[in-house]
Amino acid sequence: GCGTLAILEQNEAGIVLLRSFDWNDGLFDVTWSENNENVLITCSGDGALQIWDMGKTKGPLQVYKEHTLEAYSVDWSQTRGEQLVVSGSWDQTAKLWDPAVGKSLCTFKGHEGVIYSTIWSPHIPGCFASASGDQTLRIWDVKTPGVKLVIPAHQAEVLSCDWCKYDENLLVTGAVDCSLKGWDLRNIRQPVFVLLGHTYAIRRVKFSPFHASILASCSYDFTVRFWDFSKPNPLLETVEHHTEFTCGLDLSLHNRGQV
Repeated sequence: GCGTLAILEQNEAGIVLLRSFDWNDGLFDVTWSENNENVLITCSGDGALQIWDMGKTKGPLQVYKEHTLEAYSVDWSQTRGEQLVVSGSWDQTAKLWDPAVGKSLCTFKGHEGVIYSTIWSPHIPGCFASASGDQTLRIWDVKTPGVKLVIPAHQAEVLSCDWCKYDENLLVTGAVDCSLKGWDLRNIRQPVFVLLGHTYAIRRVKFSPFHASILASCSYDFTVRFWDFSKPNPLLETVEHHTEFTCGLDLSLHNRGQV
């Protein structure tokens, strides 16, 4: 069906809709520009990426249509000095974009399944991770076309991954096997930690911006869970306020307690 990008603001009155934009296909992911607070990029079921400007009333500024199947993941680079966007698709490729250029800069091939998640390293310029239905987590460097590292992360589809904000070698993956696993890129033979508790596939996992060992996950089991992998009993809290599949979450960079 059709998709809507909703831009919301939190104020005294609660959460208010500032602006909404419609697209003629489902929108799967969204990322804010790191150099312009009014610009966002979405990706959609028709394989396209859309650049939107909150200051404009009508449709997207640009549409990039290169992926041949659903574009499922999009992320704007966090490191300074580069304005790069990475997208991941069900066509098994990841693509690198400069929003100022009308076509992709590079296409990354190697996954043997759908790509569900593509996330930039917050530490290493030009480095991103991808998680796939081929059961692997892969690390890429935009300066070289081939894959840098292949981690056989789960014996199930890997739906989500994220980088630790405090350790450039640490990532976490979440999968259809209901587990979260931590990976140290210097030694990928064994996970650093395994977190169990979800009862259905884990759809999204995010590290805390404030605590090196805290992360949050959400699942098709309707729950959001908070973990501290440094503790003997790592599950901090299970929040059961959703009544349907919980597909996404993120942690506020400004407010420690807000998710």
